[in-house]
Amino acid sequence: MDGIIMAAQMILALSIIVGIHEFGHLIAAKLFGMKVEKYFIGFPPKIFSFKYKGTEYGLGSIPLGGFVKISGIIDESMDTSHLKKEPDEWEFRSKPAWQRLIVMLGGIIFNVITGLIIFTSITFYNGDIYLSKNEINKNGVLALELGEEAGFMTGDKILLINGRDWERDAELFNPNLFFDDNTTFRVEREGKELDIRIPDNFINKMNNREALSSFLKARTPFFIDSVYNNALKAGITKGDRIIKVEENYIVDLYELKSILEKNKSSIIQVTIKREDKIIEKVVEISKDATIGILAVNETLIFSEKKYNLSESFVIGTNKAFGIVFLNIRAFGKMFSGDIDPSKNLSGPIGIAQIFGSEWDWGNFWRIVGLLSMVLAFMNLLPIPALDGGHATFILYEMVSGKKPTEKFLEYSTRFGVIILLGLMSYVILNDIYKLFI
Repeated sequence: MDGIIMAAQMILALSIIVGIHEFGHLIAAKLFGMKVEKYFIGFPPKIFSFKYKGTEYGLGSIPLGGFVKISGIIDESMDTSHLKKEPDEWEFRSKPAWQRLIVMLGGIIFNVITGLIIFTSITFYNGDIYLSKNEINKNGVLALELGEEAGFMTGDKILLINGRDWERDAELFNPNLFFDDNTTFRVEREGKELDIRIPDNFINKMNNREALSSFLKARTPFFIDSVYNNALKAGITKGDRIIKVEENYIVDLYELKSILEKNKSSIIQVTIKREDKIIEKVVEISKDATIGILAVNETLIFSEKKYNLSESFVIGTNKAFGIVFLNIRAFGKMFSGDIDPSKNLSGPIGIAQIFGSEWDWGNFWRIVGLLSMVLAFMNLLPIPALDGGHATFILYEMVSGKKPTEKFLEYSTRFGVIILLGLMSYVILNDIYKLFI
């Protein structure tokens, strides 16, 4: 069932952003009097279609994309039958270069507008709900597996990031921090200040939701809600707070579980705070690393901030284009060899996993906005068969005054299709491989 929910979200999201992308091409083409033969969401075989003003609109049965067919264009369909005759006035190839350029950029423009609308709307309606620096530093951070690998210790209080003050929890997980080679966190540890330098290329490990959840989190105090078995025998009662195990002071339930896991089938001494009293107890740990308590976390205090529409637009725009700049950095790191593509590129399976196994509309639209900006960036790449490849050839024509031959466009498009099919095969096989490692 989880897989079905993830797949359904991915299919709906891709249908929306690809449909909007192709609609951008359609609107621009019709604006300049070009004939649009087909507009489809999904790929053949066809489920249904209808014709309106000379254009066939339809739905394909393979829901991982879509396409628009503009007369007189050499695209990934590799339909070159029109090259055998002189161009008609309603064909793409007969129009001025500036009009053709706008048509090729129409999908990208619509995806960018979609991303801006989504991130602006989310910011306006939800505002910001976050854990503040003060709330996190009240008990310090909990250093999980990747946090410890980066050099953090549980209880560290983070004072500065790259020499600058910080305000909210999201700043601790900003992907740009892990792209940089000299990211430094100033922390307070046991009353002393020291700098933690993030290892180079740490982004190779901070590349998915699971990795982020094994880095850092705010330590959350807990109290005992019910007692049974060994804890009951030891005299632990409801409402007690375990503050120390042997010589280790603890705050978070995760810290207690870690100690119990390392000391299965043994006896430990715990220090308990009961109202205003400090009490020592000796309790036996079972072979399955439990002592017989049910614990409840205290509620962390989240801060909330609302924005008006203009503020939301500025913040939403920064978030949207931040995704583009992040992708540019990622591609640069991949080409330089600093980032492992196998760990950072995802296909349909990886995209579906981003949505998670619960249908959360807020999360869904956030990811749709993210994917819309990613699609815009990817299509802008100067690869033949992509919008960016077509735009590159048109810009060359506008600057040089020489139009590339149709044979050149045909063969370069074939080459681009081969590249894209190879990349698609790679990411799909890589997704499958990651499922089994």
